Amino acid sequence: MGHASLRRANLSLVLRHLRDEGSCSRSDVADATGLHRATVSSLMAELIERGLVRELGTARAGAIGRPRRDVALDGSHVGALGLEINVDYIAVHGIDLGGRVLVERRIGFDAMGEGPDRSLVELGRVARKAIAEMRRAGAAPGGIVVAVPGLVDIGPGVVTLAPNLGWDDLPLAERFRAELGGFRAPVGVDNDANLSALAEYTSGVAAGTPDMVYLTGEVGVGGGIMVGGRLLRGADGFSGEVGHLPVNPAGRRCGCGRTGCWETKVGLAALVRAVTPDRAYGQGAAASPDPEVRVKEISRALAAGEPRTLAAVAEVGRWLGLGGSILVNLFNPRVIVIGGYFARLAERLIPPAQAELERLVVAGPAARCRFLASNLGFGAASRGAASMVVDHIMDDPAAIGFAPAARSSMGSV
Repeated sequence: MGHASLRRANLSLVLRHLRDEGSCSRSDVADATGLHRATVSSLMAELIERGLVRELGTARAGAIGRPRRDVALDGSHVGALGLEINVDYIAVHGIDLGGRVLVERRIGFDAMGEGPDRSLVELGRVARKAIAEMRRAGAAPGGIVVAVPGLVDIGPGVVTLAPNLGWDDLPLAERFRAELGGFRAPVGVDNDANLSALAEYTSGVAAGTPDMVYLTGEVGVGGGIMVGGRLLRGADGFSGEVGHLPVNPAGRRCGCGRTGCWETKVGLAALVRAVTPDRAYGQGAAASPDPEVRVKEISRALAAGEPRTLAAVAEVGRWLGLGGSILVNLFNPRVIVIGGYFARLAERLIPPAQAELERLVVAGPAARCRFLASNLGFGAASRGAASMVVDHIMDDPAAIGFAPAARSSMGSV
C-alpha cells in the first residue's frame, strides 16, 4: 500500500470500530485495532475534523492515572440517500450515519410510460427535494445510490437492460449526475433486488442469515442472493435475474421478449391479469396506480372470499414455490425472504409456496429452507441503497470533505 491508501484503510478501520462498538477511548481503539496510539490520535483528529467523530466531552469516571476522553461516531452531519425507480413509483430513503431516518416516501410515477428522459427529470426533481430536506435536518448527503429493476453495470452506472422499464444501455449515473447539477458526492446505480437483499441482511426479518435469497414482488420479479454473508453478483455483476427463469415454455410472452419466464406466473402484473382480466397493469400509459393500491384491492377481495381472487393467489403461491425450489436446489439457502406485494399477501401465498417447495427440493427436509415475509415493504431497495452509501463512506472516510467550524454541513457536498 502507498501512504494514502494505508491511511484510508486505517481511517476506515477506526470508523468501523466506533460504529460497531460505540463510544470508547483512543487507547481502547488502539488496543482493539492493533494500531499505534500516536497513529490512532492522528486518525481521530482527521475524523473529528471531517465531522465523522466527536469527543463526548466527559472524562471516564474512575479511571486511574491520566484522564481520558471517550470518542464516538458522529452520524448527525453526514447523510446517505437511497432512491429506487420502478415501473410505477419512485421511492426515497435518506438517513444519517447514525441511522436516523431523515426522509422517506414513495411517489407514484409511470416510469415505463414516461420513458427514460422524462423519468430522469422526475428522479432529479425528487432527489433535489430530498437533498434539501436532509440538509435542513443538518445532514448533507455523502453519496446517492439509485436502485433499478434490471441488469446494471455498476462500475460506470449503466443500466444494460431493464425490460419492465423499456430501458437499455442507459448511462443512468452520468445523466442523473448532470440532472442534479452541482452535486459533487458519488452517485451509484445498482440492481433493486441486490440492494433489497442487503437491506434484509442488515435489518430485515432474516438479518444476519449468511445464506438467503430475497425475492422482489413487483410487476417483475428479481432476486438478491446472499452466500456466506456476501452478495453473489456473478462474473459480470448480472446474477439474480431469477424472474426470467424459464418455467413454462408454452406460457405467456415476458417483457424481456422471451416466453414462459417465472415473472409471467408470479409477478404482480400476472396476478392482476388473473384477478381482473379486463384491466391492464404494467402496460405503459395503461398501467395501474401505485402497487399498494392494487394490493389493497386484492386484499379486500381475499377477505371477502371472492373465488377468482382466492384461486389466483393460490396459483401464484404454487408457482412461487416451484421457482423457489429451483433456487434452493442451486444455492441451498436457509430462507427465502419475499418482499413487495408477496409480503403483503404472505398469509395466503406462503402455505402453497412452502408445500410446493418441500415437494420439489431434492434434499427434502435436509435443506431446511422456509419462506419468510419481509417487513421492509416496498421501500427495501431504497433502504438498501442508502445502506450501500453508508458502506462506501465507511470504506473511504477521506472522501468526505472537512466540516466547517460550526459543523452544520459538509464543505465538499
